[in-house]
Amino acid sequence: MDVSRQRLAFLLETVQLEAEHLKATDGRLFSVPFTTERAATLRDDDVLAERLDAFVARFARLQDTAGDKLLPALLTRIGEPVGAVLDNLDRAARLGWLDVASEDWLAVRLLRNRMVHEYIRQPEMLAEAVNAAHAAVPMLLHFVERCGAYVRARQLV
Repeated sequence: MDVSRQRLAFLLETVQLEAEHLKATDGRLFSVPFTTERAATLRDDDVLAERLDAFVARFARLQDTAGDKLLPALLTRIGEPVGAVLDNLDRAARLGWLDVASEDWLAVRLLRNRMVHEYIRQPEMLAEAVNAAHAAVPMLLHFVERCGAYVRARQLV
């Protein structure tokens, strides 16, 4: 198996595992709505704080791995040019892997900073950012599913 094929197989398996972990953590964190009041309890609720940390880390890791590593590897494997992140995301949308605008993907990326930097100090802003990230989870999971389906259908790995 050539190097690009091996790398694509590795990255696809990685994002699929990351997606499973994010989906599970998302389900646990949002089994109860994440409100401003709930965010305000983070200093005293170690379980909630750890669950939130896991959600933020898994959300960020999946988006980074999928957008910054898997996407360029997949584009390379099918002979598409790899460029700036926006260009790559636009190609992903054109190929049917991404069903939001590239700018929306980048806006979701900024949520990580909001979730990390507003942590504990401003519960209302944290709750807003965490809920926005929760709303974006299906977009990330769908992107991973579509990339995987494309790879399998074309036997790229």
